[in-house]
Amino acid sequence: MTDWTYQDVPFKFQLSDWTLFSIRRQMQVRATKLSDKTPPATHLVAPSDALIEKSQGFAIRALPVAEEQPTLGTSGNYIFYTQLQYRHSFIDLGLSFKEYQDKFSSKTRATINRKLRKYAEYCQGPIPLAVYKKPDEMKVFFDLARAVSKKTYQEKLLDAGVPDSEEFLREMEMLATLNRVRGYVLFDGDRPISYLYCPVENGVLIYTYLGYDPDYFKLSVGTVLQWLALKQLFEESCFEVFDFTEGQSEHKRLFATHEIRCANVIFLKKSVRNLSLICSHLVMGKLSRWIGGTLDELGFKARIKHFIRSVQ
Repeated sequence: MTDWTYQDVPFKFQLSDWTLFSIRRQMQVRATKLSDKTPPATHLVAPSDALIEKSQGFAIRALPVAEEQPTLGTSGNYIFYTQLQYRHSFIDLGLSFKEYQDKFSSKTRATINRKLRKYAEYCQGPIPLAVYKKPDEMKVFFDLARAVSKKTYQEKLLDAGVPDSEEFLREMEMLATLNRVRGYVLFDGDRPISYLYCPVENGVLIYTYLGYDPDYFKLSVGTVLQWLALKQLFEESCFEVFDFTEGQSEHKRLFATHEIRCANVIFLKKSVRNLSLICSHLVMGKLSRWIGGTLDELGFKARIKHFIRSVQ
């Protein structure tokens, strides 16, 4: 691996979903992509690349692994820390849409069709969906997606909405000139209510931003948009894979055709300071999960999130 970027990597200390503070380490970072076709690692080995000046180590995201890896260990002159292990979901777009539909159980297909019918009845006609892929269309998509993104929990709570910057818009337009981007917006009349944004890399569509207006939660508009966008992609037959990227969720598992085990791994130079940071982060993570689970059981977490959304 030689295509590293040099970044300040944050170790976030959280209680449940709320970040208290972060400690950063300068590291060389790489994200493994599906298009790399990297074989699964059987054990964690530190990269052989030389460290640049001031770098404390390496961070590898989405590393395919053959089996569950230890959370903590050593490799050469490094301490490795497996921050996250998950099933990386993706969709084989080489299938026909009929073959894709057949992968769902009859019960799941009925549930999806019921959600589509419910929204079509709400619209009193065909479901209004727009696809954006040409350079002169991206400004329209950007404005519509931003209008929805400002209302989403991804932006309000996680700072993960569609970036509100001229630089991001210029990047979308550049990708569109190369036929390397797809944007989708679901409407209620003229009102945008849900969006999906996917750049393309080596024939792989990358699930980057999905959001919906919380006023439409009961109409399952995120599911409706995802299904209609996938139907269009299968019919378009231009791409190989739809990559749901890092992390697990019921949404990703529902729509995926395949999964591979992946891990996010940090390799930090051996030192008392770095070992203390990792151990502190581990302990805080366990405490955070315990508090989050307790709040869930008591019903407090949902109330807190609802309150934060209502005041922002």
